[in-house]
Amino acid sequence: MSQQRDATQLSVKVVPGASKSQVVGWLGKDLKIRVTKPAEKGKANREAEALICEMLSIPAGSARIVSGNSSARKVLEISGISNAELQIRLRAIAPERPS
Repeated sequence: MSQQRDATQLSVKVVPGASKSQVVGWLGKDLKIRVTKPAEKGKANREAEALICEMLSIPAGSARIVSGNSSARKVLEISGISNAELQIRLRAIAPERPS
């Protein structure tokens, strides 16, 4: 995770086509996310962005993919929340973050 301008970048791994959309936990330094939408025409990406906003209790559109649009591993830019507050909220939804 890194702080860029007024936003923080978060590495994620998105698994499309799941039976339920959810944050699974940490996979190395990536936050693993399952989404129900398929990986076609950006559907899974949009659902991943929306899920992160919902799970972190931030306004819709505050999380956007800035790298890895066509890859399972992506970088999300999270805006409107401090890095310290993001860390607190991430621990609440996925407590076992690797060192």
